[in-house]
Amino acid sequence: MGHALMENRHGLAVLGEVTHATGTAEREAALTLIDTWRPGERRITLGGDKGYDIAEFVMALRERTVTPHIAINGHTRKNGTPRATAIDARVTRHPGYATSQVIRKRVEEIFGWGKSVGGLVQLKLRGLTKVKAKFALALAAYDLVRLPRLLAAPI
Repeated sequence: MGHALMENRHGLAVLGEVTHATGTAEREAALTLIDTWRPGERRITLGGDKGYDIAEFVMALRERTVTPHIAINGHTRKNGTPRATAIDARVTRHPGYATSQVIRKRVEEIFGWGKSVGGLVQLKLRGLTKVKAKFALALAAYDLVRLPRLLAAPI
């Protein structure tokens, strides 16, 4: 599985990781990426889809002074009761949360470009090291393709 950390302002991929697919690989990779890339000690936000709405993951983010802007998993259980969410009103009451929910979908553009142009649809490589190198190259190429548009945009 490929994992990418994207900065929200310009939609650039800042860091990527490749892991073996497990049930918790996405959450573990997210914590690893945050620990690896941290612009300082000030509080940052992390947007994510409802698959990250797990109490242990949200608690791990808060320990790292990261505000979890994660979509609320509102599914109902088989018995009809709604699933409990780890995201509370401390996060959802701020207007930045709604903005993060819109912006977080931009990360799909990175993976879409990587599959359609970057050669990540079906890799002909074997071994985690080779796949990591290909994924890192695809993320760097995506950022290079985006840069001219960002530089030409009015500020």
